[in-house]
Amino acid sequence: MNLVAGTGSAPSLEAYRPLYERVPTRDEYGRPLTDFMLILPGLRERPSGKLNEVLTQLQSALLRFNEVVFADLNIPLNLLWVSVRTRPGVILELFAAVKLQLPEAKLVGHRRE
Repeated sequence: MNLVAGTGSAPSLEAYRPLYERVPTRDEYGRPLTDFMLILPGLRERPSGKLNEVLTQLQSALLRFNEVVFADLNIPLNLLWVSVRTRPGVILELFAAVKLQLPEAKLVGHRRE
C-alpha cells in the first residue's frame, strides 16, 4: 500500500491522473475490491510540519491492515480514499484506527446493517 498525497513538495505524477483511472477495482486474484472515503476536516490548513505528522499517522494506521490495497489523500479537498479487500467489518475497523489518530475524521456514506 502506498499513500499517495495530492500535494506536497514532490507529489507523485500518479496523483495528477483522475482517481477513477488510478483506483484498483480488483485484487491480484480478480476479486472485487470495496472503497470508502474519509473527510479529514482542517487538514489543508495545517502547517507543513503538522501535515507530515498526519501523513505518518495515517500511513501507520492503514499499514496495520493487510486488506488495504490503495490509499489516496487529497489534501486540498481534505479527503482520504481507501480501497480494501472485502472482509466483514474491515471498513469500520479501519475507520476506528484512523479516528484514534485523527479524532476529527468522518466516514462518508457507510451504512451499518
